[in-house]
Amino acid sequence: MDLYDPSDLNLTKYLFFTGKGGVGKTSVACATAMNMADRGQKVMLVSTDPASNLQDVFQMELTNKPTPITGIPNLSVANFDPVTAAAEYREGIVGPYRGVLPDSAIENMEEQLSGSCTVEIASFNEFANFLTDQTIEENYDHIIFDTAPTGHTLRMLQLPSAWNDYLDENTTGVSCLGQLSGLGDKKQMYEHAVETLNDGKTTTIVIVSRPQRASLIESKRAYTELEKLNIDHHILIINGILEEADDDVSQEIFHQQQYDLKNIPEILHHLKTFYVPLRPYNVMGVKNIRTLLNQQQPKVAPMPAEKLDFKNLQDIVDDYIKTNKKIIFTMGKGGVGKTAVAIKIAKKFVAAGKKVRLATTDPADHIDLYLPDKTGITVSHIDEQKELADYQNEVISKARKSMDDDNLDYVKEDLRSPCTQEIAVFRAFARIVDQSQDEIVVIDTAPTGHTLLLLESTQNYAHEVQRSSGEVPESIQKLLPRLQDQQQTEVLTVTLPETTPIYESVRLNQDLDRAKIAHTWWLVNQSMYATQTTNDILSVRASEELEWIEKVADISQGNYAVEQWVPDFEQNMVH
Repeated sequence: MDLYDPSDLNLTKYLFFTGKGGVGKTSVACATAMNMADRGQKVMLVSTDPASNLQDVFQMELTNKPTPITGIPNLSVANFDPVTAAAEYREGIVGPYRGVLPDSAIENMEEQLSGSCTVEIASFNEFANFLTDQTIEENYDHIIFDTAPTGHTLRMLQLPSAWNDYLDENTTGVSCLGQLSGLGDKKQMYEHAVETLNDGKTTTIVIVSRPQRASLIESKRAYTELEKLNIDHHILIINGILEEADDDVSQEIFHQQQYDLKNIPEILHHLKTFYVPLRPYNVMGVKNIRTLLNQQQPKVAPMPAEKLDFKNLQDIVDDYIKTNKKIIFTMGKGGVGKTAVAIKIAKKFVAAGKKVRLATTDPADHIDLYLPDKTGITVSHIDEQKELADYQNEVISKARKSMDDDNLDYVKEDLRSPCTQEIAVFRAFARIVDQSQDEIVVIDTAPTGHTLLLLESTQNYAHEVQRSSGEVPESIQKLLPRLQDQQQTEVLTVTLPETTPIYESVRLNQDLDRAKIAHTWWLVNQSMYATQTTNDILSVRASEELEWIEKVADISQGNYAVEQWVPDFEQNMVH
């Protein structure tokens, strides 16, 4: 790998930065824009990331209009709020039906349009305007987008069904179908945007990853999705590589990173790959943005950490036992350690003399590796791909009876959405809970509140039942009321002491509030601060975690715990 230096590369006019949440897309995109602008090129930087912190990065107010950055004459930045854009987009679809359709139908439509697909479509709608704006194209040498559309969204936009009357007649259709019903006359603009994405002479997809297995697997998924659309002009940037190790913690991180990099998914091997070293500072302010990609770095002053006493996971489990909880979900975005935490919780319940069932989608061989002693624990492994395939086949077989090929293709694409996968897996979870007697059930990989609300509306709204599998399994009908029973069920919010995971966890909790599902406790997982590292770089980064731990303390009203960082290969072990 070569050190990432934009000045050494002949980068295309359009750059799309994509990658798993929290990998540093915004930091690298900002530093790239700054590097180009400082070399005299006119640059537009656009963010459509719901967790964007561009205002903090540049320390100034930003809007969805190009704003010149003080002190950087060649750089303008636009920061879209996709949540607001999604709300406006949603109301544009639902509004005409208020007072026309029954309240139950309106509520169903609103829930259909509250998911992540709507946010992404609204975001795409915003940056498609930029991508096809002739004035912007002529006035800037480079246009950089922080957060690229997923392959799923692009495939949806390319299907002919997205543009025919079927949309207008089925505004409460499948989970992403309703989202696209507001596209109206934007077909030509979207086609131009997709053509630009497909043009390797003008566009590069920059996949940003951490030197960690989960992040690299997500990079593989993003690459594979886009490759299916013949978008194969990519580069890979590995962000956050630790270059020096001098204490136990830093040595463990160094060896883990090197191991994961040696085992990078094979499909990524042929990509041009670059790296950015781990820096001790947050990428906030013009000075740090400029410094991020420089070979010469300022000297680091170690930050001695004051030992603070936090509650830990055992305190949370003790509370679950005291309040006699029967169903525990670990919830959080990918990469925060949900499976590891679920296993630890199960082991702690067993240690307290409880009978436990652990339901997980983690591969069976991983469970055998990380949980060799299953005494007192019944493991129900769910084959995620099989459950999804079974659900897709069930829906398609019913849809085929009443739809033509174009609309059937649309339904097939919709069934690839994350929400569909959640519903398929959740049906399997429901069966497990329904069959469990006199056990505490710990469930890894929980559905979002949005998915639960979709399932709830399915029970109450006949059209929703008709469009989906045609029936709601009895196990789900029985489970949803149990999930809303705060005496039985709790969701543990698992996060990391970083901006993006905490922002996304807040959104998950808002979904759970709407779904009326209890979520008292937060767990700040993989804390570097709690390790008391003495490594110069890690100690500075550890001290910066305190801001986010305090944020969680405030959000959770003091109901939080902190677990210290452990290597990936030990995460699922009980300590």
